[in-house]
Amino acid sequence: MKYIFSSLFLSLIFVSCQKPTENNLKIFKYNEYSNISSLDPAFSSSLRNMWPCNQLYNGLVKLDKNLKIKPDIAKEWYYDEGKNEYTFFLNDNVFYHKSEIFGIDSTRKVISNDFVYSFNRILDKKLASPGSWIFKNVKEFKAVNDTILKITLKNKSNSFLGKLTMKYSSVVPFESFNEGKLLNKIPIGTGPFIFKKWDKNIKLVLRRNNNYFKTDKSGKKLPYLDGVAISFIPDKKSEFMEFISNNLDMINSPENSIVELIFDNNGELKNDYSNINVIKNPYLNTEYLGFNTTNSLETEKYLRLAINHAIDRKKMMKYLRQNIGYPALSGIVPTGLNEDFFNERYFYDTDLAKKYLNKYLEKNKKKSIELNVVTDAQYLDVIEFIQSELKKLSINMKIEITPPSILRQGKAKGKYDFFRASWIADYPNPENYFDLFSSKNKTPNGPNYTYFMDEKFDSIYNILNEEESHIEKNFEILENIIYNFSPIIPLYYDMSIRLLNNNIVGMSNNAINMLNLEEVNKL
Repeated sequence: MKYIFSSLFLSLIFVSCQKPTENNLKIFKYNEYSNISSLDPAFSSSLRNMWPCNQLYNGLVKLDKNLKIKPDIAKEWYYDEGKNEYTFFLNDNVFYHKSEIFGIDSTRKVISNDFVYSFNRILDKKLASPGSWIFKNVKEFKAVNDTILKITLKNKSNSFLGKLTMKYSSVVPFESFNEGKLLNKIPIGTGPFIFKKWDKNIKLVLRRNNNYFKTDKSGKKLPYLDGVAISFIPDKKSEFMEFISNNLDMINSPENSIVELIFDNNGELKNDYSNINVIKNPYLNTEYLGFNTTNSLETEKYLRLAINHAIDRKKMMKYLRQNIGYPALSGIVPTGLNEDFFNERYFYDTDLAKKYLNKYLEKNKKKSIELNVVTDAQYLDVIEFIQSELKKLSINMKIEITPPSILRQGKAKGKYDFFRASWIADYPNPENYFDLFSSKNKTPNGPNYTYFMDEKFDSIYNILNEEESHIEKNFEILENIIYNFSPIIPLYYDMSIRLLNNNIVGMSNNAINMLNLEEVNKL
């Protein structure tokens, strides 16, 4: 037995010396609990798909950590107001990931025609990309030559460049489809990492792109990491245990029970977890309650105003969210985008709430009020807090729990009179949030789940792109209109949280919570 053990021990030493293990490489490991449905940028509609796509692909432009639009494959651009036309000048040193589809050379440079192809592909109805809307205002894509691309718009748009930062706008090679190679299975892009393998429901592995076109400030080639490994553990508590055991380098948006475990009421890490690094950032997501106002826009506005002033949002955030987030006091547009027109409209004032409530009861000749709100289980604690706040006004609010998928379908079909909802920005422009109240966007044609309709709102919304010099004033007017009718009860503005092992350096974040691993390193 001793001889067998010694032989086995020596064999293990020999194998470890001959074959490098994953521990010898700088592999960044994170978990995607909701899994990944596609690696095709045409279907990057949620963070679970956006994050890996951001490692595999590049676009013309990108957002930095301050949400400023910066060059990516386009090194510069200019806008011709007379022609309503953008001209982009491309870097001529950007190559696709190596693949047999490119023939004997195994790769080739990105040219402007690739963008024409990629953008038209997004518009192809047969593909049915959820990102097709970002190019609906485009009149023409034109490749002037290999490094000059022109995009002509139908109508002026202050938000078009912002839309081009979305992963839908990534460039892909036409050869991957001519050869019948679906990007969903064998993604070929230009990004800092290259597809290696994807074991569905188990792990996705990316490796370093040694031919990546970017360098750091010192001239060193990026990225620093050797690869990325993404697991698909479906349970958030199990994910946290893997992180604590150093099997994961980062977790994103820990669930409420974990937040309560590791943070105090001021949002600071407890002493037991002081070895964890935390990145907090405003996240362009607004959580709210919505009313179906089809037949009640005027008749029930005082009830909705009463509810808005009956909720102590600051108290709610402190004790239910450990101040991970911001009380939604200004309106629908969240922290990170509302600085120029912030106004504390939705303040806590029980006397004002009672005043509005009495006005509603008198006007509608009612003596009592009963509401039924539909939510999913994840937000039950917040809804129960609101239930207790409204009880102080003798408003009886019942809570109906439904699965998230059923809730989404019900909102889209106008099934519910009162419901929980949220809106994550598609692109970093306040205009995106006012889409929720445009009459032309009433569901099922758009995200106006409250069926809100007001002529003054529509008239200002429709000229947002025409009066750039007064745009902040117009945003303020739109927020005031929404408050006056109160089709929504804004609850809080989200905050993204990333927990990192202390050997991870160079990580940053922005308000759209995009994962950028270009300059991340593992010590």
